[in-house]
Amino acid sequence: MNQGKIVVIGSMSMDLVVTSPKRPLAGETVIGEELHIVPGGKGANQAVAARRAGAEVEMVGAVGNDQFGRMVRENFRKEGVSITHLKQLPGTSTGTAHIVLAEGDNSIVIVQGANKEVTPEQVEEASELLLSASIVLMQLEIPLETVCYAANLCKQHNIPVILNPAPANALPPSLIEQVTFLTPNEHECRTLFGEQAEVEAILRKYPNKLILTEGEKGVRYFDGEKISRIPALSVKVTDTTGAGDTFNGVLAVALAKGLSLEEAIRHACAAASLSVTKLGAQGGMPAWDEIKKALQSRNEI
Repeated sequence: MNQGKIVVIGSMSMDLVVTSPKRPLAGETVIGEELHIVPGGKGANQAVAARRAGAEVEMVGAVGNDQFGRMVRENFRKEGVSITHLKQLPGTSTGTAHIVLAEGDNSIVIVQGANKEVTPEQVEEASELLLSASIVLMQLEIPLETVCYAANLCKQHNIPVILNPAPANALPPSLIEQVTFLTPNEHECRTLFGEQAEVEAILRKYPNKLILTEGEKGVRYFDGEKISRIPALSVKVTDTTGAGDTFNGVLAVALAKGLSLEEAIRHACAAASLSVTKLGAQGGMPAWDEIKKALQSRNEI
């Protein structure tokens, strides 16, 4: 089956991950355990997840002309992600994420760096690439105007778009209308639609578009007739960093393969579950065969 081409427009960074027995309170100093410096950024993570799952992947974004930028580019080469449309900007630092991994979850501070320099003009320069894509995948760690420009371009040419609205931010209604799939987690959903919004009512408003990820509880969406829940795999959690990115990257691949939305979500949910069993945003991202094997073990395919 043709796997198509996934174009990811988004962020990339180096992640500085500290493991700690507890999360520090305001004004508190805690002795950590280990420091890991690994490639990250939501765009880069999703690109790697899609590539690991077997798709042809093109990355559109920017890094600085610094050591971290060179490390990001080298990681893409190692993973097999095309960086023809990745800009290296002089006088700008590469984005970084500062992650504290403690008590089974993570807290993250992002410094955008070159990611905030990904412009509509860069998207326009890559327009021929976008129009050759099976699916375009985006997030919100680059300027919103750039995301809106790309979504509008894709809508005009009937190119499906997955928007992972992370980190959470208010979105113009026109952007929500233009994208094909919207994949918030619970916190992001409340930011988008209001703290008091009733989740099932919101899901029903966006049939087969709004795909709500709920961590270990799995995924909910409205298929036009009923609210469906796809369960997560039961696994031993090591690091939840990158689980959502794995979900989005594999969702794009599964849809590009021609799977139904339900089956695509099932594969993406299984991939996200597998990803949390290893350290690092990209460390546990599975290959397609691993995803299939995990689903077969549960008799889900």
